[in-house]
Amino acid sequence: MINVNELTKIPMDCTLSEFVGTTVLDTIGLVIPGVEPSLLAQMHLNKPYKSLGILSSRTGAAGQINAVDEAVKSTNTEVISIQLPRDTKGWGGHGNFIIIGGENVSDVRRAVEISLEFTTKYAGELYISEAGHLEFTYSASADQALSFAFGAPLGKPFGFFCGSPAAIGLVMADLAIKSSPVEIIRYMTPDIGTSHSNEVIVAVTGEASAVKNAVLTARDIGLQLLVSMGSYPETPTQPYL
Repeated sequence: MINVNELTKIPMDCTLSEFVGTTVLDTIGLVIPGVEPSLLAQMHLNKPYKSLGILSSRTGAAGQINAVDEAVKSTNTEVISIQLPRDTKGWGGHGNFIIIGGENVSDVRRAVEISLEFTTKYAGELYISEAGHLEFTYSASADQALSFAFGAPLGKPFGFFCGSPAAIGLVMADLAIKSSPVEIIRYMTPDIGTSHSNEVIVAVTGEASAVKNAVLTARDIGLQLLVSMGSYPETPTQPYL
């Protein structure tokens, strides 16, 4: 057993078989090869898969969901739960708690590995300052994770923009939608569809060029408004859009 009086002796290179890896935004990937039956029953999942993959972060949501979308496209797995806990380490938004199911533990583990890899990429469109944050994501072809979380039409372009404080999110969404012929598929506010986070979130679909232009317009507007509050945002990785 671990000596709790000597915590610094615990190696940071975890060797538990359930551990898959970590990445930016305090994201951890884990796998459960065979869930204990009584616990599985309490989880009330849509399908009682025995092997579960888990992705969970303190900060961000859309980027990680887009990453899981990439993972399930290329593995024999399925998204069975997406939750957005009120978190962001004291900022105004969400973390995430995503469960992937599969019959084969190797498929599930591979899905979590891919999710971690793409999280590193998609985290580049999360901008965090002392005053608030912005988050953007784009997919040319939405799959089951984006559909599960935001109602994205399968196989269609998908765009997402989020601003905190919520006032920024609303203004940048308004101007972004005015700039491009896109269809709103999800509108979320502190009281609608979020865990009472200080955000306005809008998800859109449409022609690929229009959706991407809406996301880029939202980003331009959001950055100007966020910087006006007195501090410059940083990104965890390189912006990709």
